[in-house]
Amino acid sequence: MKIVQTPVRFFPFIGGVENYVYYMSKELVNLGHEVTVICANEPPSKKEERVDGINIKRLAYMAKIANTNITPGFPFALAREDCDIIHTHIPTPWSADWSNIVSKFKKKPLVITYHNDIIGTGFANHIANLYNSTALKSLLNAADKIIITQPDYIKYSLYLDKFQDKIEVIPNGVDVEKFKPINVPKQENTLFFLSLLDEFHQYKGLDNLLKSLIIVKDVIPDIKLIVGGKGTLLKYYRKIVADADLTENVEFHGFIPDEKIVEYYNSSSIFVLPSISSKQEGFGIVILEAMACKTPVISTKIVGVAADVKKSNSGIIVPPKDVEKLAEAIINILEDENSEIMGINGRKLVKEKYTWSGIAEKTEKLYNKLL
Repeated sequence: MKIVQTPVRFFPFIGGVENYVYYMSKELVNLGHEVTVICANEPPSKKEERVDGINIKRLAYMAKIANTNITPGFPFALAREDCDIIHTHIPTPWSADWSNIVSKFKKKPLVITYHNDIIGTGFANHIANLYNSTALKSLLNAADKIIITQPDYIKYSLYLDKFQDKIEVIPNGVDVEKFKPINVPKQENTLFFLSLLDEFHQYKGLDNLLKSLIIVKDVIPDIKLIVGGKGTLLKYYRKIVADADLTENVEFHGFIPDEKIVEYYNSSSIFVLPSISSKQEGFGIVILEAMACKTPVISTKIVGVAADVKKSNSGIIVPPKDVEKLAEAIINILEDENSEIMGINGRKLVKEKYTWSGIAEKTEKLYNKLL
């Protein structure tokens, strides 16, 4: 089977959708399929190369609107591609919309993974609303199948309810061979948070985590938060830290190289993802990565794996935006002498339910139904 994936960006760009497409494509190649990714050339890389069996074609982009690269050559590159199926992604339009048009022209099935709603801030919100009321409706109407990564997202999304007959739930996965326990010392009373630090990712809840740290510090004075990631809001977060007298408790480590990320997960006492927006947080792959490394997790009930975290006792799930409950959860795990059991439970859970090989097999079955 010849599959074309059309994310707006791809490896070596680091992000939730980019990781999803990379690992999914890698496992589909292992299943014997030919996978080509057409995307924007950000960060600047080879225009064409093969990585882990995946054919990558990167295109020049003229601008970025909101978080979407505008690649003028995209429709022509996709139209020239010999394929059996086109798989595109939302919340970044342009490549998704052109995938819709080209799939009709080529008479090929169109699959959309709907990671989360498109929401902007300020003027960008007006653009998002206009898009959602026009082009998005056309895109969802045209799709042969819509994949969502957690069943509750039908309730959270403003736009999916009318398309339930097309929807298939296939969760995200994790590479359990890469993300695994390694022999590094645990840093006592250390939290780890990982995200892009820009306005499009404020929904990850770092603001609330910093507020909760003020409460935790009164109980555990040597609490340490490691913040991984870079972005336009770094100065904003640094100011919050300075104003709250948390300078000795928070470290901003910037972009963390891929080869170092497993070490960060392993050396931390807890991984925290306090997401606040159910419309923007589609799943939270980083939670799976941390659990695969046997690190206890704290998150909110809107992340895709929340129910399984709670059921398996792999961490603590708190209500979104509840700073006091978040602080309480941090203190409870750090003061629990048996917290390592949560880490063991988390590793067991992801190996049983969330391996990328298993997720790719489910996606392959969906493709085969359409063909």
